Amino acid sequence: MSVLILTTGGTIDKLYFDALSEYQIGDSVVDRLLKTARVAMPYRVHELLRKDSLELTDDDRALIVRAVADAPEQRIVITHGTDTMTDTARALAGRTNKTIVLVGALAPARFADSDATFNLGMAFATAQVAGPGVWIAMNGTIFDGTKVRKDRAINSFVAA
Repeated sequence: MSVLILTTGGTIDKLYFDALSEYQIGDSVVDRLLKTARVAMPYRVHELLRKDSLELTDDDRALIVRAVADAPEQRIVITHGTDTMTDTARALAGRTNKTIVLVGALAPARFADSDATFNLGMAFATAQVAGPGVWIAMNGTIFDGTKVRKDRAINSFVAA
């Protein structure tokens, strides 16, 4: 079994140059995080997009759906910005019999206090053990991707 990690951008891969600067979506840090964690399970990382999720279009979501459908892997992790993660989960729902786990971070992976490494580890584990469907791994919880929302007031995901 091999896990595909599709990267689409989002906070997990953001770069800030100083406190006043605009951010950029940099090279994905996912492969480095998995190597640092000494992940032994075979995986493949494919950079699909480098966008903040608020900038994702319907065409971008169609590209994500197509990449999932075309992938030989049955277990897929998608790194994604948290603001529209649930929109992409709904776009993927019911389109395949694969196990798909969307994951993001509320602070960039390059920050010392980021939740990125923990969330990515949860997503990677979920992809191995969850059944077919669309899941979201955030905040120490695995959610049905069609029954979750981001609560901006508490900056966390909650069941919908």
